[in-house]
Amino acid sequence: MKIGIVFAGQGAQYSGMGKDLYDNYPEAKEIFDMAGDQIKEWCFNGDEETLKQTHVTQPTIYTTTMAAYKALMAELEKEGIADKLEIDALAGFSLGEYSALTAAGAIDEISKGIDIVSRRGVLMQEAGLDEEGNAKGGMAAGIGDRSAILEAVEEAREDGILEGANFNSPTQTVVAGDKAALKRFRRAAKAKGVKAIPLSVSTAFHSPMMVPAAEKLRDVLKEADLKEPKIKVYANVTADDIMKDFDGGDVGEYLTDMLARQAMSPVYWEEIIRRFDGDGVKAIIEVGPGKTLTGNTKKTCPDMAALHVENMETLKETVQQLKEMI
Repeated sequence: MKIGIVFAGQGAQYSGMGKDLYDNYPEAKEIFDMAGDQIKEWCFNGDEETLKQTHVTQPTIYTTTMAAYKALMAELEKEGIADKLEIDALAGFSLGEYSALTAAGAIDEISKGIDIVSRRGVLMQEAGLDEEGNAKGGMAAGIGDRSAILEAVEEAREDGILEGANFNSPTQTVVAGDKAALKRFRRAAKAKGVKAIPLSVSTAFHSPMMVPAAEKLRDVLKEADLKEPKIKVYANVTADDIMKDFDGGDVGEYLTDMLARQAMSPVYWEEIIRRFDGDGVKAIIEVGPGKTLTGNTKKTCPDMAALHVENMETLKETVQQLKEMI
């Protein structure tokens, strides 16, 4: 049976994430122990305010996600169904793309992945601050008709930078930009019958505000010696195989460019889910904190099984559902 595995992005973090997996799976414990005491403390005991700071969020979610992935793989082997499942492709939402590339072997060491996303978090945090250290922008989710949302974006651009940042499902589009434009967007959206919900993030990800971070991120990624993925990974920026446009040469350089672009470009998540559907995937498993991507899968492809793994309970439920589907 064909399955897809997708990896959580920022915004779903919470105190205590990954703790029961750490306590029950040696494979998960190994990941957390490798990450170190500070990341463990943030994951297991961090307060909401600390966890939403980008430089904290990125390494904690990456670590928890990789621990959950290792626990899932161990459980599938233990239950004797790993060889009955074909992983068609992987994908990850924004930060989650680094988890997908780690699972695919492009980032060949967990410790390397933690270092990359930690530095990425710092760079993105810095890019989103003004000279006084205050957030220059933010993000909001538009819930409703996409054309109405994009019309509201056009109107709001009269007051500043605003872009469609995440195209998540047929009825959810996230926008990112500066504060004045976001304020105007909320008014314009309301007038068009669209609900606009401010997101609890510290800056305007996947927007032109991230250009300085993307340029500095190139240097971080160049050091990482990225490898060719052993499993197909659908890229955020193209909603297609991340290696599709690779025409030989340096794989690391190619992936560095793709990931640098990702920081300042929209995420075409709805298209990625449709890509899995077109491949004949029967179930998509979201791995990592929360179930935001699971909700988006249900909205985009209601007939596809949408499962998720973030703790012991959801891990056992997901494995049981897969056993019943095989």
